Amino acid sequence: MIVCITSKGPGPDDLAEERFGRSPYFLFKDTEGGDWSPVENRFAGAAGGVGPRAAQVLIDRGARVLITGNIGGNALAVLQAAGIEIFLYRDNGSVRDAFRKFSDGQLKKFA
Repeated sequence: MIVCITSKGPGPDDLAEERFGRSPYFLFKDTEGGDWSPVENRFAGAAGGVGPRAAQVLIDRGARVLITGNIGGNALAVLQAAGIEIFLYRDNGSVRDAFRKFSDGQLKKFA
């Protein structure tokens, strides 16, 4: 399964990013292989409409789960239509910590 976590930097020890559409990076974790794969969010600095375009990046990469701090309504609609589950991580920790808490069932699922 592919899990995506919003991140301030390209590595799993970088801080998790609270914003989805404006996240500088998306870190994809393959739960079977264990590999991390960073993708720079080229829409982060765009003027508007970044959420749905950023959501398409997750869809294209086969993500089944998104972990982020907050998400806008337009991105939410696209991700939900694609069947991607969303979990909230609002601690001031690393991407690795967010993934660990997800794996341990400690994150709240976004309704």
